[in-house]
Amino acid sequence: MSFTLDRGEVLGLVGESGSGKSITGYSIMGLVDPPGRIVEGSIRLDGSELTTLDAESMRKLRGNRVAMIFQDPMMTLNPVLRIDRQMTEAILAHDDVTEASALERARDALARVGIPSPDERLKAYPHQFSGGMRQRVAIAIALLNRPDLIIADEPTTALDVTIQGQILYEVQKLARETGTALVWITHDLSVVAGLADRVCVMYAGRIVERGTTAQVLDTPAHPYTQGLLDSVPSRNAPGERLRQIPGMTPSLLDLPPGCAFRERCSSADAECGAAPPMRVRDADAGRGVRCHHPLVPWT
Repeated sequence: MSFTLDRGEVLGLVGESGSGKSITGYSIMGLVDPPGRIVEGSIRLDGSELTTLDAESMRKLRGNRVAMIFQDPMMTLNPVLRIDRQMTEAILAHDDVTEASALERARDALARVGIPSPDERLKAYPHQFSGGMRQRVAIAIALLNRPDLIIADEPTTALDVTIQGQILYEVQKLARETGTALVWITHDLSVVAGLADRVCVMYAGRIVERGTTAQVLDTPAHPYTQGLLDSVPSRNAPGERLRQIPGMTPSLLDLPPGCAFRERCSSADAECGAAPPMRVRDADAGRGVRCHHPLVPWT
C-alpha cells in the first residue's frame, strides 16, 4: 500500500474489520512490537524517514508531531492518574511552558470536545467518566500539542451522534486552521463522506481503490467499494432485503493467489487468477483501482 498526505488534508481509510487499517496506523506510529515488524518500505514525515529512527527519537515524535487516537480510550488513559496530571504531562513532555499554562491548555482542550464543567473534570479519574466521555478525553489529549499528523482509529464509534458531529467539526477545524493532516480510520462511509478530502479503500491488507471522496463514493471503480456502498441500509428501498457482500474476508495469513476479492466478486473470471496491479490515473487527482475489471471506463 502507498499513499501521501498533504498539510491540512483529511484522508479516510475505510474497509472491513481485519483489512489492515489499524496496523497501518500502528506502523506509522512505530508501535509494531515483536513478533510484528516492519520488513520493508518507507514512512516519511516532511522528508524524514521514520522507520530508521531510534526509540528515543520516536518517543519525542509521538504525541508531539504525530498523535494517535485509539478505538479504546483506555489504551490512552492511565486508570490511576487524574485527568489533569495526564494532560499536563502530555504537554510538558514536549513543550517548555509553566504548569499553570499547561493546565489552561488542558482545560480548553476538554471544552473543545464538549466536556461540561472542564475544571471539575480535570480533577477526576478515568473510572469516573462514561465510555464516551473517556473517548472525548483521549481525543482532547491528541489535540493538545497541535501535531502535524493525527491518526484516528475509529474514535467516534462509542459516541452519540450529537457529540460525534461536534468532534468531527473540531478535527476539520483543526486541520483547516493549523495545517494538521488527518488519517481517519473507519468503516462508517457516512462519516467519511462528510469529513474526508480523499479516500483509500482497503481489502485484505491492500489498498484496492483510492481517489477523492466524491470520485470513490459517487462512481466506485472496484466491486468491493460498490459492495460496501450497497450494504448501507439507507441505500435500500423500503421493504427490500439488505444487500451484502457474500462470503468472508480471507485470512491475511493465507491469502488466495491472484485477486484477494475474487471469491466474493460476481465479475471474477480466469484473468483474476493473477494479482491485479494498481491502475492509476494521475491526471485524475491520483485516482487508482486494483482490479482487472473496473466498474467504470478506465483508460
